[in-house]
Amino acid sequence: MRISIDLSNLRRVTFPEYAVRFVLGGTVTLATGLIAHAYGPVVGGLFLAFPAIFPASCTLVEKHERERKKKLGLHGEARGRKAAALDSFGAALGTIGLGAFAVVAWRLLPSYSAAVALVAAMVTWTVISLAAWRIRRAL
Repeated sequence: MRISIDLSNLRRVTFPEYAVRFVLGGTVTLATGLIAHAYGPVVGGLFLAFPAIFPASCTLVEKHERERKKKLGLHGEARGRKAAALDSFGAALGTIGLGAFAVVAWRLLPSYSAAVALVAAMVTWTVISLAAWRIRRAL
């Protein structure tokens, strides 16, 4: 599988779907803020590794795949669940990288400039995420 960008999907998403993403993303962000307020920024920062729009995107991936199969006259429930599972797995791999980003930023920000710490954290995120993807492909 090659990674690519397909902007044509932006036209398929309806306003209510964007609203669902906005509300669920805002809810996850609010929950992270409340956790940070209650337990401190270190614990709250760990929850920022959870992609804020993941809950909405996962359900929308399933819905779009199911609808696509239905147009072809097929039952798309199983295919929709598989597509959502694959999306979930990709989000989990990305979250591993975001967790590594958080650890590097947390450790470097007190001692180095923000630019240096964030670039190092970004490089770490990229390397860890790509390594996780390659390991998954190898298995």
